[in-house]
Amino acid sequence: MVEVMNVNSTTSGEARRPGRAHSRSGRAEFGQGSASALSMKWSALHDAAGAVAMLAGREMPGMSPEIRNFPAIMREAGGRRCELAEQGIADIASVMEPGLSALLAVHARGTRPTGAALALWEDFVSARDALLGLTPPKDTSAQRRLA
Repeated sequence: MVEVMNVNSTTSGEARRPGRAHSRSGRAEFGQGSASALSMKWSALHDAAGAVAMLAGREMPGMSPEIRNFPAIMREAGGRRCELAEQGIADIASVMEPGLSALLAVHARGTRPTGAALALWEDFVSARDALLGLTPPKDTSAQRRLA
């Protein structure tokens, strides 16, 4: 017997909730799963940046809580801020991936790509810091009430 699938069915035969299949951006909404994906992408970017820093002769500084918690903060903020953060992370990755590949290829040939690595490192830091600007302001009124 052949099973016919429609937009509200899945491969496991369970029905999807109508209206939740796609967000306004045309991407599927995955809830907590996409939150984990955002955190993994953010972490992978910093791993790649660590390799670039090493090739540039720099030490990769540790991640501050603000940097480490950025994906969770954006998830909590939701809406346009979260969409911009997701796009920004994808944009940085689209620069870092070929850049790191090129640096590693040059390094594998026995040449030190220090200057190019430093330029990519500085671009990464600038782009990352710009993304951190999406972080919503802290609610100081709640902090004052607790003090």
